Amino acid sequence: MCFDPLNNRSGIQIERAGITELVRGQEESLLQRLTPLVRSRAVILDLSAVERIDAAGIAALIRLYCLATEAGRSFAVAHVTAHVEEILHLVGLERLLAPRNEQDAPSSSLRMEMSAA
Repeated sequence: MCFDPLNNRSGIQIERAGITELVRGQEESLLQRLTPLVRSRAVILDLSAVERIDAAGIAALIRLYCLATEAGRSFAVAHVTAHVEEILHLVGLERLLAPRNEQDAPSSSLRMEMSAA
């Protein structure tokens, strides 16, 4: 975990994933740790150490996004490694989970579609 003094002022919690692989068997601990946070505040998940991700890891990120959206919060990933960025791009989630700027940020209708999924 990473504490940033700006978190308290901006209302955004920055969290490090704390793992090098977001794969089946490791996703559950991430979900348990982050679920209460995404329900209570905006969260940015630092994936700089994550070199490998599989379908279970992607599902965990989608789940966190949906939980945050349902609670009226935001969830995004940052510092994504090249491999993880490639996977997010292949499955069409890079604009939703890792927007590069405000123009890339998802619309509210897309957020609603994802939370309904």
